[in-house]
Amino acid sequence: MAPRHLSARHVAELAGGELIGNADVILAGIAPLDRAGPGDLSILTDRRFLSAFTGSHAGAVLVSQKFRDASAGPPVRIVVPDPHQALVRVLAAFAPPEPIEWGIHPTATVGSGTQWSGRVAIGPYAVLGHAVSLGSDCIIGPHAIIGAGVSLGDHCRIGAHATLEGSTALGDEVVLNAGARVGTPGFGYAPTTAGHDWIPHLGRCVIGDRVEIGANTTVDRGSVDDTVIGADTKIDNLVQVAHNVRIGPRCLILAQVGIAGTTNIEEDAVLGGQAGLAGHLAVGRGARVAAQSGVIGDIPAGATVSGYPARSHRDVLRQAAALKRLTPIISKLERIASDVAPD
Repeated sequence: MAPRHLSARHVAELAGGELIGNADVILAGIAPLDRAGPGDLSILTDRRFLSAFTGSHAGAVLVSQKFRDASAGPPVRIVVPDPHQALVRVLAAFAPPEPIEWGIHPTATVGSGTQWSGRVAIGPYAVLGHAVSLGSDCIIGPHAIIGAGVSLGDHCRIGAHATLEGSTALGDEVVLNAGARVGTPGFGYAPTTAGHDWIPHLGRCVIGDRVEIGANTTVDRGSVDDTVIGADTKIDNLVQVAHNVRIGPRCLILAQVGIAGTTNIEEDAVLGGQAGLAGHLAVGRGARVAAQSGVIGDIPAGATVSGYPARSHRDVLRQAAALKRLTPIISKLERIASDVAPD
């Protein structure tokens, strides 16, 4: 669907902001300050970007109150309390979603005993196993695979080539993006004298309401327990969630995080990109794990950790500052040692 053209007046109404300047300016898209043209809406969030704002050719800019009367920059401004939140509100208006073709594509395969309530959209070459249960208004993308016994709540959206297995249960409004794998067996082996015997995984994946799982992320089914992801948690692309992991509500887990088996992450925790968590750990409520941290011990509620092994972020910064001060001292000592060394 082609992008919509909106007047500055309309955008201000959507954003709930005060319009300054020409209300009839027509906006057809959104672009950064330094690349925006006369038909683009842009955004100014921080003083660091004032130079880009000054030279910007944007048709209109979302600004906070402190930049309302800036002496330079585009004259058409929409003043809002939080430009980021305002931008989120107007994005959908510029690019409305493609219309949904409700029904079952002729190339889709639907197993015996599968049922749904209300309308569904099952895309080309999608495969639904036997006894699958779909809620109302579920959308199944092309080539997606929904295994036997899987259940979906209402308004779920399963992306192209995504896979659900192992009697996975999804709540309402769950989103699986393209290529996500949920409910596949975990990595569990028992060492023997002959090698490694695979441990069967009999648990499920239980996914709460409004969870989003990114493209090519994998969530393993439980072994003897369930893998659980709480409501409103958002998981980025390329994340690995191992068997029996429990993630509380409202967590944010960024790209390339790896969580080993049976680790428990409480509500409102944030895991930065490429963080790695060992198994059988506890991450407390509201904890923050910085990017590329290696977590090998429990993290208390509300703590912020970084580094490897992960420890208090404040301690990491102090150690880095101490090392920076120590470096020239060591260099000086080396020069002194060289000067007094016998020939």
